[in-house]
Amino acid sequence: MKTISENASFQGTQGVYSHASTSCRCDMTFGLFLPEEAKQGPVPLLWFLSGLTCTHENAMTKAGAQAWAAEHGIAVVFPDTSPRGEEVSDDDAYDLGKGAGFYVNATQDPWRPHFQMWDYIADELPALLSETFALEMSRQAICGHSMGGHGALTLAMNLPGRFTSVSAFAPIANPTSSDWGRKQLSAYLGADEETWGKHDATLLMAEKGFDGPVLIDQGANDQFLDLLKPEALAAALVKRRQNGVFRMQPGYDHSYFFISSFMEDHVAFHADALYAD
Repeated sequence: MKTISENASFQGTQGVYSHASTSCRCDMTFGLFLPEEAKQGPVPLLWFLSGLTCTHENAMTKAGAQAWAAEHGIAVVFPDTSPRGEEVSDDDAYDLGKGAGFYVNATQDPWRPHFQMWDYIADELPALLSETFALEMSRQAICGHSMGGHGALTLAMNLPGRFTSVSAFAPIANPTSSDWGRKQLSAYLGADEETWGKHDATLLMAEKGFDGPVLIDQGANDQFLDLLKPEALAAALVKRRQNGVFRMQPGYDHSYFFISSFMEDHVAFHADALYAD
């Protein structure tokens, strides 16, 4: 692992690191904020998964998570959204290929050799973090925005017991019924739609739900509402009687101005769950 940068932040450290990924078969970069408490011993970990076109840097610099994480003594990891490099396949469209890994393991060419983002987020990066930093891996929570909200919700529901809590900002909530989903799932996973179900938060909520609290914030003025389909997830939450809160926020769009406005709420929500016992 290589240290790209480390900067003092709210009495803690905001680092950026790279490593050779065995899952994605390329170098991967991630950001990690460690609060001051990590100097004394392991601290809980909050994951923030970013959306389409983003790298590790977008949320790290725009979400404002560090101030609130420092207040609660929580680390925050900001992974990249896809594999990178000259040998990694890409597409001319912004919503497929680099920056658009969709947090799945691709089974179709030309994506299969590198686009193994599920394994990277679920297995490889947690192992690296556990080995390298002062993190209490028995206490993890997960959050995400847009495509990253989709990833956070699907990982949380498919990995019971891993995360104490899950939250999302404007998640792609029903990708099997949206152009932000059908295009990518068919490209990465193939035409058999039965393989898509584990990557649809609405279907997973209806089938199994989540074994902890859920928080969803959606901007009412989001320019991508028709693609996100929040109403489908909200209906599934209610039908399942899930321990969760869905908030439609008047006037807010899809941007990081929206995320930073409610980041304090999300970190506090996860802190309550992480320190519950």
